Amino acid sequence: MNNEQLKTYAFIDASNLFYGGEKSLGWKIDYAKLLIYLKKKYNITRALYFGGVETHKFSFDYLTNSTVPIDELERHLIQMIEQKGERMNEAYILLLARHLQRVRFYLRLQKFGYELFLKPVKLYEQEDGVTKRKANCDVDMAFYLMKEKDNFDRAIILSGDGDFLPVLKHLKEQGKEVIILARGPRTAREIRQLAGGNFRDFEYLKYLLQMEEE
Repeated sequence: MNNEQLKTYAFIDASNLFYGGEKSLGWKIDYAKLLIYLKKKYNITRALYFGGVETHKFSFDYLTNSTVPIDELERHLIQMIEQKGERMNEAYILLLARHLQRVRFYLRLQKFGYELFLKPVKLYEQEDGVTKRKANCDVDMAFYLMKEKDNFDRAIILSGDGDFLPVLKHLKEQGKEVIILARGPRTAREIRQLAGGNFRDFEYLKYLLQMEEE
């Protein structure tokens, strides 16, 4: 089966791509360019993006939504700022504005053609009293890799997280082609071993994917 005939999906682990990618790369990824690259290079038909989002008490039904409805969340945050802004301290308003900016980034991704699977960021107080934010999407991405496995021949995995090893091993055993696109030094050794010649380092795609400075 040639490249054109292989039905290909991309699965994007946003947290790993940012912390294991952009932060260590030292340059920002242009997600419009990334989608164009994935379509042109691998002929992908779907790009599934898994990430977290700050919801600020926005309520929605977990049982009927597979993702936080991002357009509704945008309205919720704008309403909060407009109605309660005068009673908020400056630090919280700045925090809300930053999270609203993130929501609008997700809306742009949706417009580009990414399918968003977003989880609310949860707050955890650690033993040392420091509050940690977490939206671990590994399980969600692993679930969709398995759920969709009969619909693709090849999976492009944008993550170097070793937690995906059992699922990726199973996909390969089922005859699926697995390609890893991640930051070399931040990719788990076992994931690189599994991928072999199907590992691609983001560093070498800078000229294609870097966001232009404004």
